[in-house]
Amino acid sequence: MRSEPSHTVPAPGSDKTETLDLDWLTIDADEEILWASTPHKSSLVPALLIGIPLSLVLIGIPILVSAYLNYMNTNYVVTTRGLYRKHGILSRDVKQISFEKVQNISYTQTAIGSSLGYGTVDISTAGSSGVELQFQNIPTPTEIQELISREIERREDTSRDQDGEADDVLDAILTELRGIRQALDADSTTPAPSAVGTETASGTDSATMEDVPVADGSEPADDQ
Repeated sequence: MRSEPSHTVPAPGSDKTETLDLDWLTIDADEEILWASTPHKSSLVPALLIGIPLSLVLIGIPILVSAYLNYMNTNYVVTTRGLYRKHGILSRDVKQISFEKVQNISYTQTAIGSSLGYGTVDISTAGSSGVELQFQNIPTPTEIQELISREIERREDTSRDQDGEADDVLDAILTELRGIRQALDADSTTPAPSAVGTETASGTDSATMEDVPVADGSEPADDQ
């Protein structure tokens, strides 16, 4: 089940909250937003340095407008399930990566970004040849990298605990099965009580009349 997230989200680098337009984002009912932000406002400085002088000859105006629209229409979100990025001025491009796919996280800062407090976080996934997702020009990139790393570790610990519980259940089942088998083996090796039988005379030889002595003690007469 999906639900619309609250537009009030944690502000980067503080315990305060700020309001962002996240109508594009739908998350599960048990999914929680950990962090969300637009690019850092100071990331507009390079465009201003170039665009304002050139605006005198009208060339700089498109540069300023493009930079501002890109800033306003870009969002980055970290939830308890994964990472989201939305950008696009006329169209909307939304990309999502679950934590299970994240292989490597790194961040970079230019000289201007380092002095003004913004940078870029690069996320690589298993099986990808390079960077799969970028959080460009975001505030406090080191903190966001650590946040993502902690969430990945938390999920791995939960997965290991669940695997350990499953192993315990399997061991208990195997122990029970061994006990049942031992009981069956013990029953099969118990000797059966011997049957009491009577001997029959069918196996004995019958005596002939010649071997039977005459009662008066005389020998039997020869046949004539």
